[in-house]
Amino acid sequence: MLNQIFNRFKHLTITLLIIAGGFFFVSSCATPLFDRKSMLFRSEEYVVYRLKKKKTPTMLAEMFLGDKKRSWVIEDANENVAFKKGEVIVIPLKEKNKGGLTVDGFQVVPILSYHRFADNCDSPLCLPARVFDQQMKYLKENGYRVISLGELHEFLKYRNSLPKRSVVISIDDGYRSVYNIAWPILKKYDFRATLFIYTDFVGVSKNAITWDQLREMKKSGFEIGAHTMSHCDLTRQNKGEDTEAYMSRIEKELSMSKQIIDKKLNQNTVFLAFPYGRYDQSVLDMCKRLGYKIAVSVKRGSNPFFADPLALRRSQILKRDIKSFISRLKTFNKLSLE
Repeated sequence: MLNQIFNRFKHLTITLLIIAGGFFFVSSCATPLFDRKSMLFRSEEYVVYRLKKKKTPTMLAEMFLGDKKRSWVIEDANENVAFKKGEVIVIPLKEKNKGGLTVDGFQVVPILSYHRFADNCDSPLCLPARVFDQQMKYLKENGYRVISLGELHEFLKYRNSLPKRSVVISIDDGYRSVYNIAWPILKKYDFRATLFIYTDFVGVSKNAITWDQLREMKKSGFEIGAHTMSHCDLTRQNKGEDTEAYMSRIEKELSMSKQIIDKKLNQNTVFLAFPYGRYDQSVLDMCKRLGYKIAVSVKRGSNPFFADPLALRRSQILKRDIKSFISRLKTFNKLSLE
């Protein structure tokens, strides 16, 4: 009997040692042994870390946060620190400040709106390629981070925090110049954008983008949203059109454009740009019923986490001087919350 108890105890001890060893191995993989001397302090919320040679925020984000795309978390927490050998930095381990609230105010996110591009433009809705390049260069060199509408949606739902200087780039209608001119410039700075297309225009002429080009851009990380079928004013009732016919028509504009994009691009289209930026309550109600999650106007301004996702503000970039562009980049609203 005593031998049986001893053997069971021995077996249990060995099992626990194996489990403990496995746990230690997993922990060692999460924070490699060769890196432990650099970790000066660790709690559930923070790591204090002394940088080794060639340790970038991207590498540290992958090591400690499990996602190299979250390098901005480390960069924002160490804004005035040079990432070089011997520097001590702080790495936040937990999601904090989801709404971007501080004692001084709250974070807001600008959405920039473009239409078409050319080497030489003859319309305010057209932006010269050199000016667009200058604007993207300014964003890159001044610490702005281009985020997707999907990331903004999580912020609006109070699920995720965002980089301090977040901005969304959107391009309306579906001109071919988005593919030929804007895309190469955006790739140059490692930026992505959300394209809002009206389906009647896709592929109809040499000036229009094609479905194959949209598929290619989507594969590279661009988002594709709806802009109705015909780019009609959703708030305007046609002459001789009764209320029932009007409501039926705008529902078709909203639902069919979504269905066409869903089928062509194999996605669930949940982003919408109102043609001419116009909407009313009946349009908003219809958008919600049809499954849209975010809709944007052209009312100037930036968006806090408590903004209505179906009535977001968006600034059209019409002027070509850099000062006007910078004025559209408001990312923080000062307000004392003490």
